Amino acid sequence: MGSENLQKDLLVEQLLELAIKSGAEAAEVYQSRSLSRPVFFEANRLKQLETSQSEGTALRLWRNSRPGLMVAYGPVEPQAMVERALVLSQLNQPEVVELNSDSKPFYPNLGSDVQPEKLVEWGKQAIALIRQVYPDVVCTADWECDVETTRLVNSKGLDCYYTDTTLSCYISAEWIRGDDFLSVSDGQIERNYLQPEKVAQQILQRLDWAKENVPPPVGRVPVLFTSKAADMLWGTVQAALNSKRVLELSSPWAERLGTSVISPILTVYQDPQAGPYSCPFDDEGTPTQVLVFIQDGVLQHFYCDRTTGSQLNIPSSGNGFRPSLGSYPTPGLFNFLIHPGSGTLQNLIQALDEGLVVDQMLGGGNGISGDFSINVELGYHVQNGQVIGRVKDTMVAGNVYTSLKQLVKLGGDADWNGSCYTPSLIVDGLSVTGRNN
Repeated sequence: MGSENLQKDLLVEQLLELAIKSGAEAAEVYQSRSLSRPVFFEANRLKQLETSQSEGTALRLWRNSRPGLMVAYGPVEPQAMVERALVLSQLNQPEVVELNSDSKPFYPNLGSDVQPEKLVEWGKQAIALIRQVYPDVVCTADWECDVETTRLVNSKGLDCYYTDTTLSCYISAEWIRGDDFLSVSDGQIERNYLQPEKVAQQILQRLDWAKENVPPPVGRVPVLFTSKAADMLWGTVQAALNSKRVLELSSPWAERLGTSVISPILTVYQDPQAGPYSCPFDDEGTPTQVLVFIQDGVLQHFYCDRTTGSQLNIPSSGNGFRPSLGSYPTPGLFNFLIHPGSGTLQNLIQALDEGLVVDQMLGGGNGISGDFSINVELGYHVQNGQVIGRVKDTMVAGNVYTSLKQLVKLGGDADWNGSCYTPSLIVDGLSVTGRNN
């Protein structure tokens, strides 16, 4: 399953050779193999262990500068795959062939394997910690080890590959009190090890805060987004930094390089060696790089692939990724980090005289416009620096760009929420509406 096995696979060389012999002037092959071993818990007990494998191969070629893309899963018949890609190329318009020729074949494997027995142990430990304090809570959980191997080879001499092993967990704790239903969830994604105690303690803290239901604050009040909820804001920022949006002039920051776009306490960047979403090269074979998008609130860079970078007269930033195996590379992110401030989540709560903590939500932002209206699935009313209880039937509305200019405080409790590494933060001036219970 390792990268060395994928590197020895002769299918890639066969596909490239057949493509060139059949009249293509350039070709590339992208291969992905994955092995997943999830462990499931249901109603506080171990339910099942699974193993799933998948393998996919994508051939992209150009004949008369017209691209053709063919994808196959599992065993591949090379000649048939090449012929179909050539037929599809006749349907497309000519384009500039953007292929990387720099070859660095060996990249170290990332992460280490963990056996199902250890995942089961971690899952039981986390559930036991939660139910020791709240015996009436019913837990559902998923603990998983994923191994993914990627190889990219093209007719210009590129051949690069690596294996990435990641561990993840997700726990949902359901608490039914008469007619009141509460669901608290949290998770973690790391390499090499997981921390069941940390995940359990985060859920226990939220269950403690939710013992009482209280009316929400209303009007324009400070809103504290936990690191789990703050990702909603950063999705819009990621879209505004996309060079494809810049090329289309749909990004409000298309002509704002070198100017202040958000609060000066914010620095936003990517780092190919950071956390579980580290990545040595993109899906075009371009080495990924550290890139600061926004420094102290000032816009510095956009992220791009080879094609979009060429159109904007800037080099690729190593951000050409395929949304799926059957897609062409497009500007995308492998990770997205917000430089943390200082203080714990509890410190941020203590800084609020009157406010709302948002931890889980339904709904989200409205894409590139930045407008959002969210239903608070799990939130808490804060008075005099203390959480006084859980709020229900509450909505928060505002605009991401305006909110990030009105940032009050940035926490030091950064954590991974998907591929976004963000701390908790307090934003002023959002509109909160709710039904007083």
